[in-house]
Amino acid sequence: MAKSKKYLEALGKVDASKTYSIKEAIKLAKEASFAKFDETVDLSFRLGVDPRHADQMIRGAIVMPGGTGKEVKVVVITSGENIKKAEEAGADEVGGDDIITKIQGGWLDFDRVIATPDMMGKVGKVARVLGPRGLMPNPKLGTVTTDVAKAVSEQKSGKVEYRTDKTGIVHIPIGKKSFDDEKLFKNFQAIAQAIVRAKPASAKGIYLKSLTIATTMGVGVKVDTFEALNM
Repeated sequence: MAKSKKYLEALGKVDASKTYSIKEAIKLAKEASFAKFDETVDLSFRLGVDPRHADQMIRGAIVMPGGTGKEVKVVVITSGENIKKAEEAGADEVGGDDIITKIQGGWLDFDRVIATPDMMGKVGKVARVLGPRGLMPNPKLGTVTTDVAKAVSEQKSGKVEYRTDKTGIVHIPIGKKSFDDEKLFKNFQAIAQAIVRAKPASAKGIYLKSLTIATTMGVGVKVDTFEALNM
C-alpha cells in the first residue's frame, strides 16, 4: 500500500536506527504527526513475557496524572444507597435490573461498567455481551467495588486499563497531541513505572525489549528502554 506524501515527510523526521530519550521522543512523535484531528499519543511496550502462561499475563489499570483527554461514559450497576452515590460522583447511567435489560436489548453507549459485588450475579447475564468488548467489571481493575464514588471519579479523571496482547505487547494511550509535553511525560512516567512493577517473577531474559511512541496516524519513535526501566 502506497504511503501518502505527508506520511513520507513525517517519516523523514525520525531516524529509525536511533533510540531517543523520553522527552525527545514525545516531542518528535508530535512533530511527526500530520492528521488534522487531535491525535491520540500511544505507547507500545514489547515485553519479554509469554502471555500463554497466566502468570506472565500483564494486566492492570492506572489513573493517568494528566488525564487522557477523552470523555468517558460510565455506567454503574448497583442498588440501594449506592445509586445516589454513583449519581453524585458523575456516573452517566446508574441502575440495576433496568440497566441489565437495556444491555440485553443491544444498548452499548458507554465506555466503562462499574458494578457492586452484590450485583455481579445479575451482571453475569450480559457477560457474553460485555466480555468480548472488554467491558466486563473486574475486581482486579477496580470496576467491581463497594466504593462506587471513588471508582466513578477515577474513570472520569483518566483511569486507563492495559494488558498484553497475544504477542506480548502492551498498547496504551497517554493523552492527546494537544497536551503539553510535560503532561505527556508525567503520564508516560506513570505507566512505565506500572509496567516495570508488574514484571512477573517467571519472566526470563530481557523484560522490556522495545518501546515505541506514536500518534494515531504518525510515525513510531523508538524510546530508550534503559531510561524507561529506571524512571
